[in-house]
This record gives sequence, structure tokens and C-alpha cells, in this order.
Amino acid sequence: MKRGWRGPRTLASRLSLIFLLGLILAQALAFGVQYYERYQSATSMMLGNMEADISTSVAVLDHLPAEERPAWLTRLQRNNHVYLLRENDPGEALKTGDLPAPVRSVETAIGDDYELAFFEIPGPRRHFQALLRLGDGSPVTIDIQPVMMPLSPWLPVALLCQLALLVGCTWLAVRIAVGPLTRLANAVESLDPNGPPVHLDENGPLEVAHAAKAFNAMQERIAAYLKERMQLLAAISHDLQTPITRMKLRAEVADDSDEKTKLIQDLTEIEHLVREGIAYARSIHGVTEARCKVNLDSFLDSLVFDYQDTGHAVTLFGKSNAVIDTRPHALRRILVNIIDNAVKFSDAAEVMIEGTVASGVMIRVLDRGPGIPEDQLNEVFKPFYRIEGSRNRSTGGTGLGLAVAHQLAAAINASLTLSNRKDGGLCVTFEFVAQP
Repeated sequence: MKRGWRGPRTLASRLSLIFLLGLILAQALAFGVQYYERYQSATSMMLGNMEADISTSVAVLDHLPAEERPAWLTRLQRNNHVYLLRENDPGEALKTGDLPAPVRSVETAIGDDYELAFFEIPGPRRHFQALLRLGDGSPVTIDIQPVMMPLSPWLPVALLCQLALLVGCTWLAVRIAVGPLTRLANAVESLDPNGPPVHLDENGPLEVAHAAKAFNAMQERIAAYLKERMQLLAAISHDLQTPITRMKLRAEVADDSDEKTKLIQDLTEIEHLVREGIAYARSIHGVTEARCKVNLDSFLDSLVFDYQDTGHAVTLFGKSNAVIDTRPHALRRILVNIIDNAVKFSDAAEVMIEGTVASGVMIRVLDRGPGIPEDQLNEVFKPFYRIEGSRNRSTGGTGLGLAVAHQLAAAINASLTLSNRKDGGLCVTFEFVAQP
């Protein structure tokens, strides 16, 4: 299917184009009307002056002695016509009913006093000649060369100044009109339910103020709704801990049996799930933790050593010499959740660090586990989403580890992405935004 030209993509460019073309066309029309009116006035004045001048000049030549006429030719000539004391040049005779305006002026000026013949003279520049004979029979040729109305030298400058003024006014009008929309679009893009609201200025034109008020109200409703949901999840999870603890205590005092063992395992899984729910509910408030400077190399060394002390095959590669401004408890929780998943599915994890504070620090956690299907790489960030379909915690988990990590990463202005390794396994990339 052939696609035609669709024009500018942005609203600002479209408005600018419409305004500018409209103003330029209006200006061109006004200039055309003014120029035509000036041309008509100048032409009428020129022809009127030429009629009076020719009438007087022919009368002067007719009354002068033949020997004095050549001396007067330079005095009588004008920009648009001169006098020749001879026959006309070879040319095409003009019919009386089809005479150009300058020729008709000559006919009007001479009147019936002299017999006239008109000719169109060929050449690089079109001009006409009128032949008449004076009272003594001497020929006089009036050579008429129509002159275009001269263009004033200041007119192009004035037009350029007007065009610059139109462009400036168009740019200012479009900026005033599109500026609030741009601010609204930026606010929508930066809208983060976990972060502080971006309050739009509610001043300005009525439509702009109404849109800003609506956006601010929407932010408040979203924040209140999420807060209510998280508080509800945290409250339910917290209140479940007490009856679960009582049930475990009652199960402990029961007689030993297979049912007792299974019941205690089930209660332990429920208790772990409740704690994960509380952790997820609290992760939305990760921005409340105070920021501080952290030496990232030392931070990762301490984290990896803790895993090695408990017998896990976790190794660290690379150095960044980066000191970042972050929330350390949230950062530790993110990395622990990622490394725990790697250790659970492959019994080993590789932690790699690269980059600088200026370009952005990147931490990769790699494993040799089964990986994740490509169509589910983004789905695993959803709460309680598990790839493994069973309800066994040893294989399926609770489905909250990556959700908590993703939530906290957004809270500390970082990104978390997943990708499968070519040789098998998963690569989790945690990247800090470059800091000034």
C-alpha cells in the first residue's frame, strides 16, 4: 500500500505550518492588491503625463524652424519615449482597434491635428513607433518604449522584516499554545505511583488550568488507591501471622505422626508466603529510606562473602570504584532476591559489575539454570506470578521475589531487566541511572 505524505508529526510543527502559511498567504494577498493598485495609479499618471508631454512636444517641433529641431530633441526626450526626425523603423503596422495603452495615449494626445500611423518594432525589447508629419511635411517618429514601474529598494527589506515578524509571532503563539501540553505529556511520562507526585501548575488559560487540575486530582486518586491496596495487603498479611503462630504451637504439642509433619510444613510455607506479602507491601515505600553514599565494590564484596560463608557458590567479577548515592537496604534486598533465585535454580551465581558513575553502573547476576521462556520475561515481575505451575515452594516459590526487586529498583531510580544466555541460563541486569 502506497503511503502519501503525512506532513509534520508534532502538534507544534503542524500549528506553526498552518499559522505561517496562513499569514504568509494573507500577507502575499495584501501585497498583491497593494502592488496592483500602485501599478494602476502609476500607469495612469505616467500615461497622463505622457499625453500632455507629447502634445506639447509635437507643437514645439511644429513651430520651430527645421534647422533648430535637432537641438531640441534631447530636451524633449523622456524615459519612455523619444523623438526621431525621420521615418519609422521597419515593423508591423498596428490596427486602430487593437492599440496598446501607451499607443492609445499618443493617439489621444495628437488628436485629429496630425495623421498618425503606428508600428510595432521587433527586437529584444518590444517597443512601438508613431509616425506623423509636421505642417511643413517633415516626418517625426515618436519611439515609445514602455517602462515597468520601478520597485522601491526598501520594499524587499520591508517584506523580509514582515516575514521575520510573522515567524516570530507564530513561534510565540505556538509555544504558548503547546507549552502546557508538553508539560502535561512530560508529567504523564514521569508519573510514578511509587514516587512523589509531579504537581502541575494550575495557573494559565482556563483550558490549561482545568487539565492541570484534572491531572493533579488523578495523581492523588491513584496514590490513594495504591496506598489503600498496599495497606490492606500489609494488614491482612500481618494479622495472619498470629493465628499461624498459634496453629504451629498447637501442632508442635500434638502426637508425632506424618500428618503432624505435613501440617507443620504447610504452616511454615504459609508463614513464609505471608512474610513475602508484607515485604512486597512495604517495598512500595522504599523511597522513604534515607539516601547515603555507598562504595559499591565494598558493598558487593560484603554481600558475596555472606553467601560464601553459608556455603553457596557465589563469585564476584570486576571492579567499578564507584561511590553511588542510593538507599542501601533497598539495594541489598534487590540483589539478595536476584542471587537467591540464581542459587535456587542453578546452585551457583556469578555477580559482575561494570561501568562508572558518569556512564551508569551495571550489575549482572548470571546463572546456568533453566532460564525463562522469552514470552514470560516481563510477566515474572508481576506479583504472585510463577513459571513453575506446582504449588511446591521448593520449585515454584511464592512469585514475589522478582516483583519485590522490580518494585524497589523503580523506587531507587534504577532498572531491572531479564534475558536468557545463549549457552543456557539467565542474566539479570540491574542498572543505575547515570548520576551527574
